[in-house]
Amino acid sequence: MSPDFGVFLIPEAASYPGLRRQVEAAERGGLDMIGIQDHPYQRRYLDSFALIADLLARTERLRFFPDVANLPLRHPALLATTAASLDVMSGGRFELGLGAGAFWDAIVAMGGPRRSPGESVEALEEAIAILRAAWTEQSVTVRGEHYQVAGFRPGPPPAHPIGIWIGAYKPRMLRLTGRLGDGWLPSLGNTTPAALSEMQQRIDDAAVQAGRDPRAIRRLLNVSGTITAGPAQELLQGPPAHWVEALTGLAAEQGFDGFVFWATAGDTLEQIERFAADVVPGVRAATA
Repeated sequence: MSPDFGVFLIPEAASYPGLRRQVEAAERGGLDMIGIQDHPYQRRYLDSFALIADLLARTERLRFFPDVANLPLRHPALLATTAASLDVMSGGRFELGLGAGAFWDAIVAMGGPRRSPGESVEALEEAIAILRAAWTEQSVTVRGEHYQVAGFRPGPPPAHPIGIWIGAYKPRMLRLTGRLGDGWLPSLGNTTPAALSEMQQRIDDAAVQAGRDPRAIRRLLNVSGTITAGPAQELLQGPPAHWVEALTGLAAEQGFDGFVFWATAGDTLEQIERFAADVVPGVRAATA
């Protein structure tokens, strides 16, 4: 099966008309998904979930997900209801990228908690338990160290089984992904291709220990760079043929099931159109 392909959006309020055009280009170009970063404390940004709702209503085929949702500022019970509502209204086109949190000073400034690395992983595990129960059960009770719900009656049920895709890099988060996640959602800009192999192994080992098939965990990679007309200069900076070779290698050697493209230079709309027209068909053909 060939990988899925998507686009990563920065939800800048001043760029809203441009964001709509970028999503239109992604759908027109046959891409599969849109990831939108979630930083509620960023004053220049639109709320990611409000933007996702708007864009879901304007599209017919694309799937959307926060890349990744800021859990410390989004209580899991409310997050479960929001996710299910978006999924119902879109006919099953919402997935949930989820992170343990970062930029703690900004989170605290908004009234959120400050968590140590260990506490953030514990909170994420508790949140996943609440989310899963909220999407499948009629009453939810979870009494954790970080989240407590007692007889929460969720609804509506989602239109399809919403995937929880976890942004993870450190060993404990990777093990949690293997035990509990439906997908792994790292960014290549935060690591290296060489380090990805070790991370993949941690996920696989944890999945096996939990009695899961590692192949059931989707592997999606955020990739940032620029499609250029000149010769290749870096791993993800160069002409379409270079991009095709790089992404095909990541799919074949690292087992990635999808790539989310973030254009770091040039005209973003033009970059998305080139990605859809000149890169994606080549990778699909090479990995078919």
